[in-house]
Amino acid sequence: MSVEVVRKFLKENGKDIEILTFKDTSTVTKAAESLNVTPGEIAKSLLFKVKDHFVMILMAGDKRLDNRKFKDVFEGKAKMPESEEVVAVTGHPVGGVCPFGLKQPIPVYLDYSLKAYTHVFPAAGEPNTAIKLTVDVLEELTGGQWIDVIQ
Repeated sequence: MSVEVVRKFLKENGKDIEILTFKDTSTVTKAAESLNVTPGEIAKSLLFKVKDHFVMILMAGDKRLDNRKFKDVFEGKAKMPESEEVVAVTGHPVGGVCPFGLKQPIPVYLDYSLKAYTHVFPAAGEPNTAIKLTVDVLEELTGGQWIDVIQ
């Protein structure tokens, strides 16, 4: 189970962070309502295929990707993989993609939009899960590089 992989990852990295479970956090709106936070505090994880490799971008949940900025940063067009490919690459289902505890190494990028918040809530391996992290801990756990790719 994907949540157990996330739990193990957190433990191995010395983080005692509770995995929150709700009825449904499969969309930014549902997650924000369930957590009683703004949509921006939801750290949405987006997996893209660029040429022959994958990248993951985390951004504030109320922001949208700017395709021009993406192309400039990654020197290629953003292509969204099919659901089956997301699971095969990350080990997490769509709606529950966590930026760590990944099935294979994927470069993780953090959009500057996340810095507007003290705490953010990425998914924790299943569509009905989330964890509350400071932006600094998110950066630490993902090893993410900061970029600007939002509209």
